[in-house]
Amino acid sequence: MATLESPEPSKRREGGATGWRSRAELGICVLLFALGVLVLTDALTMPTDFTQRGPIGPKAMPVVVGSLLLLVSVLLARDVLRGGRGAAEAGEDVDLRTPTDWRTVLLLAGAFLANAALIDLVGFPISSAVLFWGACYALGSRNLVRDPLVAAVVAVLTWVLFNELLGVPLPGGPLMEVL
Repeated sequence: MATLESPEPSKRREGGATGWRSRAELGICVLLFALGVLVLTDALTMPTDFTQRGPIGPKAMPVVVGSLLLLVSVLLARDVLRGGRGAAEAGEDVDLRTPTDWRTVLLLAGAFLANAALIDLVGFPISSAVLFWGACYALGSRNLVRDPLVAAVVAVLTWVLFNELLGVPLPGGPLMEVL
């Protein structure tokens, strides 16, 4: 009976399914390359006249990230084509035979969608507090006093950091007059 955990190196590239499985990581390379091209294209066409405050503008970080995505995709593709494979999840307590916890996935997706739907209506601090509290709840925390309080503090601090210190305008909603 064959196992997927450690096939013999001589049999790794033989056969149809095993040959394709051993090169499946090339799909990640293509995805990283496409993402890098998208980030670079978007960064280089970004208007910067309204946000430029110094010699390094808002294009700098996206250009660095896009360039690194392209570099990593090329290096990973080279490694995969030379026979490299990603290591199995040996260091974590992960049982790959366990089914996906769809309840958690759906709760997290709901928290993200609620944030996207609420951000223009109630502002960033409130919608982000809903997101942070929803993520805590979805991941198993059930402290009804601490979780919403920490979520609200983190959301307001994040809004203040971006809006006031970094100069990135985020919708404040009804809290705009209070803060």
